[in-house]
Amino acid sequence: MAALILYVFYGIAATLAFFLVFPFLTTVAGLLTKDKLAKILRGREIKNYDYANIITAYRNADIAKPLVQSLINQTHGNHHIYLVADNADVSNWGMSHEKLTVLKPEPALNLKVKSIIYATERFVRPHDYSVIWDADNLAHPHFLAHINQWANAGYKAIQGQRTAKNLDTKMAAADALGEFYKNYIERYLPPRLGSSTVISGSGMAVEQNLYNSYLYGKEIQEGQHLWKKMMQEDKILQNHILRADEQIVYVKDAICYDEKVADASQVETQRSRWLFSYFQNLPNSTGFVLRGLLTANWNKFFFGLITVAPPLFIMVGLSGLIFLLGLLVNWKISVLMTISGLIFVGNIFWTLYLSDAPKAVFDSLLAIPTFVFKQFTALFKMTNPNKNFKHSEHKVVVSIDDVLKE
Repeated sequence: MAALILYVFYGIAATLAFFLVFPFLTTVAGLLTKDKLAKILRGREIKNYDYANIITAYRNADIAKPLVQSLINQTHGNHHIYLVADNADVSNWGMSHEKLTVLKPEPALNLKVKSIIYATERFVRPHDYSVIWDADNLAHPHFLAHINQWANAGYKAIQGQRTAKNLDTKMAAADALGEFYKNYIERYLPPRLGSSTVISGSGMAVEQNLYNSYLYGKEIQEGQHLWKKMMQEDKILQNHILRADEQIVYVKDAICYDEKVADASQVETQRSRWLFSYFQNLPNSTGFVLRGLLTANWNKFFFGLITVAPPLFIMVGLSGLIFLLGLLVNWKISVLMTISGLIFVGNIFWTLYLSDAPKAVFDSLLAIPTFVFKQFTALFKMTNPNKNFKHSEHKVVVSIDDVLKE
């Protein structure tokens, strides 16, 4: 029995060491590849695809006004905007445009995916792609133009780059630090290596027929009745796309500005939902690894490895525990954890450098312990999603011009 426990301990240590070093190996491999867009587009006729911009605004529709304006001002003109004001007052909305349709569901839907379905069923015309937005987002003026390039390259699932529109607090900057890292490791690198990007939840475009098959598929149609116990719709979407043998590509020039958490309480609120969805999705992530191996499908295998990896704070916490136990069991394990941990931390700084992260992100390092602690406490709020999962309130109202000036 003691020998079995020891082998399990070694297995856990080896697994953690792998996931600590894996991002570094991915970073190195990514630097050895070249961008393939120009080669794909060479000689192709460029089509002006039509995009449905769907904005889901829950309780607060006014927060979406800067986003609507940023979409109206897109350099790519073939699109329409659908603002779904769910349980929100739009009596004094005050904005009108030929490209804008404001929808007010009655009764309230109280679920993001229901708002998206509500919008798709009220399209003013058939669209080629749907682009999903959160109300607090902002779109760079060339967002749709960059998305359209990759649509012309034949991709049906295209994720833009989400980046912070607010770095005014240490918590917001710490949140942005994590996104810079994940954008590089989980989104920018996988397509360069022949696999798929992890979806961000907004700022992504999906070909309409593919998106409809997701919206009216079994997981969404049954899951929407589970309320907050439903797995996050972005994870259901990326799983659906991979099962359809499509690749999700990442476009770093298609920038979607996103509001970051302003204080520690918002970290706990947000991360409790994310952690719940991560554990829900583990069977799917593991399944992609296995199916990828059995069918020699690199896209699914590598994507499975990326999505099965534990959240950063869990991985670091477990590694620290294994290090301490290694001092009692086998000092070589502690050395393994130390080397793996140093490589992992060094790679975080390397990816921030490669991503050209702003100074405010580096200055947020002192806030990381609080940020990590709040993620740990979020673990204890997963037991009752319908009670503990709260809507994140967005308060930062800035225009795209203000963000671009900064």
